[in-house]
Amino acid sequence: MSWRPNSRDAAWITLFLALHFCSRVVNDAEAEMLAALATVEIVEPRIGFFNEGSVGRLCGIGLRLALSYLLIGVTGGIESSYYLILMLPVVRGASLFGAWASAAVAVVSALSYLSFLLYVDFSWMRIPRDQQQEISFRALFLLLAGYLTYQLARRNREQAERYQGLAVELAETNANLKAAQSEVQRSERLAALGQLTAGLAHELRNPLGTIKNSAELLAKRISAGDVLGRELTGYISSEVDRTNDLVKRFLDFARPFRLRIEMVEIAEVIDRAIQQVEARAEAKGVTILRNDSPDVGPAPMDAQWVEALLANLLANAIDASPVGAAVTVSSRTAEGGIELSVADRGQGIAEETLPNIFNPFFTTKAEGTGLGLAIVAKVVDEHGGRIAVESRPGEGSQFRIWLPDRSEPRESNR
Repeated sequence: MSWRPNSRDAAWITLFLALHFCSRVVNDAEAEMLAALATVEIVEPRIGFFNEGSVGRLCGIGLRLALSYLLIGVTGGIESSYYLILMLPVVRGASLFGAWASAAVAVVSALSYLSFLLYVDFSWMRIPRDQQQEISFRALFLLLAGYLTYQLARRNREQAERYQGLAVELAETNANLKAAQSEVQRSERLAALGQLTAGLAHELRNPLGTIKNSAELLAKRISAGDVLGRELTGYISSEVDRTNDLVKRFLDFARPFRLRIEMVEIAEVIDRAIQQVEARAEAKGVTILRNDSPDVGPAPMDAQWVEALLANLLANAIDASPVGAAVTVSSRTAEGGIELSVADRGQGIAEETLPNIFNPFFTTKAEGTGLGLAIVAKVVDEHGGRIAVESRPGEGSQFRIWLPDRSEPRESNR
């Protein structure tokens, strides 16, 4: 419980002091009951029990009702001017509970006031008709106050829920807007990088071809005994091949896609992707596991590109896995489409790195080009699908790709 005096506390203290000093007959019991009620109104909201769950709230209302009953009892019973103090439990109940609970609190409060009639000795005392009406009005006013307070509280709750719903919708709209802005910015970056990459790749291909042809001609002219010369020409040829492969990847990323959508068996596409990385997995001592749902059948896609996509993800998963670990590739139907996933048990991806992994030329590998996942994202996007990554450092990563059942090639803007 924390204690920080505020204007609400000052209002309660002022109100109960005014009630005390305005009383016609002041007695110790009355002062004690007023002090107790003031204490409840100030302290009770600061105690967690009275604000957590229906039981605690009912106890708070019961405490107010009991103190109000005692105050009325020590100040004249049925004739007491303090009958309106029963508004405290009535208003509290109507503010916190639904219709039936609010009505129950109001009825109990009215009956508690009327119960003082049991202390009247009707054998020698008679209540005049105008006083009977006054007593009836007092009880009815408690019921009316409970109903009006409940209506007001209900409208406030509905309005609060409506505002909360609008706040949630606004948050979702802002999130979607930020995602759309990020996608536009990413598309613009990809378009610019694509143009630059395509121009650079075309310019490199001609000199690379010349270098390789020259190395091959030079190798034919070198004598069999010139070991160093043959070794150097071999290096030139192999490095040119590696560079040509890199240029090919640049062009794959830069050129517009022309998807060939056909109905293909998902299992066959996964088989071919695994075959591409089997040697890599064996060299690392990594096992590739399959987990295919039996309800996965033929689906429309560009088999060649999806196969390359899976092979890329599998290669990354193998590289990220420790020796002797397993990589799992799965397929299942989901949301009217096909979901493919590749999961590893490696070191995972750092949280600060996740937003950048699909950006071109971003890589954490010493010899990586940073184009693999960028091409993966492009393939998924051209199929009209989506890709998601779940990763925890030290536990591994899972790439999940969803492709719709009806994929159509889209005009590329990259």
